[in-house]
Amino acid sequence: MTPAPFGARLDDVVVRFGAQRRMTAEGTTVKNDAGTALDGVTLDLRPGVITGILGRNGAGKSTLLSLLAAFNRPTSGTVRVGPGELMEDPWENPWATANVQLVRESGDLMEEERVATTLTYYADLRPYWDADLAGRLLDLFEVDPRKKPTALSRGKRSAVGATIGLAARAPLTILDEVYLGMDAPTRYAFYDEILADYAEHPRTILLSSHLVEEVERLFEDVVVLHRGRVLLAEPAEDMQARGFSLTGPVAAVEELAAGRRELHRQRLGATVQVTIEGAPDEGAAAAARAVGVEIGSLPLQDLFVRLTQPRDDDGHAAPAATTRTTQSRTGEPR
Repeated sequence: MTPAPFGARLDDVVVRFGAQRRMTAEGTTVKNDAGTALDGVTLDLRPGVITGILGRNGAGKSTLLSLLAAFNRPTSGTVRVGPGELMEDPWENPWATANVQLVRESGDLMEEERVATTLTYYADLRPYWDADLAGRLLDLFEVDPRKKPTALSRGKRSAVGATIGLAARAPLTILDEVYLGMDAPTRYAFYDEILADYAEHPRTILLSSHLVEEVERLFEDVVVLHRGRVLLAEPAEDMQARGFSLTGPVAAVEELAAGRRELHRQRLGATVQVTIEGAPDEGAAAAARAVGVEIGSLPLQDLFVRLTQPRDDDGHAAPAATTRTTQSRTGEPR
């Protein structure tokens, strides 16, 4: 049986963490001010799709995901999860939490018990648990279920977490940086398993990752958080149309870029590459060809980096402390 995928909605959600005291190396006590992890977040997450949750460190990704799994409560605002119109607050809600599986970087494993015992624990909690899939994934990732997590490498622990996330087959599956520690072959095997099992057992999957270039092929929707707010939330193909590059002689590029919001700039001698927000129209493409300027598309990772980089009061990208420009075989900066 395949359950109906869960959607999720957050309305004006704020999460603040209280002031805390900490001890310095000198033995004095310092009080840290209260912090805001999420600041007025309103967001709809579509059911039945794979959504990428992107953001720089401290943007609020893990806080957002923990709310959906009822690991935390919002300071204010509402959180709802569920299929169709049957959405409920997940906090202290057995029906909701049984159908939401959050796997964090740590894997949330039972440290002093064998991996097999941890899997049995999750099997008892998740009504759609697939033991055969769990066993196959452990074989694929070369994890011995008789071992305790303390005897596993970081990558193997991550593989156990990935196994739990997929084998639970929860209507809302949340994978928060679960790949950390995996080597490249294991990560790519994990991505392939996500797509294969998602195709056979549709559900809602939220995937938080810093390795955007590796996982962008999985995304149908993308949410970008920036400083505790939603910067954008839209289909991945719409986000990929949010920017383009102009590469060519400085004067020609400057003329074509005039009046558009500049996201990034690199220069090598008489050649410059400027990243522009928005999509070029047919007229701009023809004008660029006429003056020897190349128009290029942007990978999702590049666009994410450009949209979230620090900016000055005028909206211009803040210069990096050190900039090194390399040259490709075609002579263009990259």
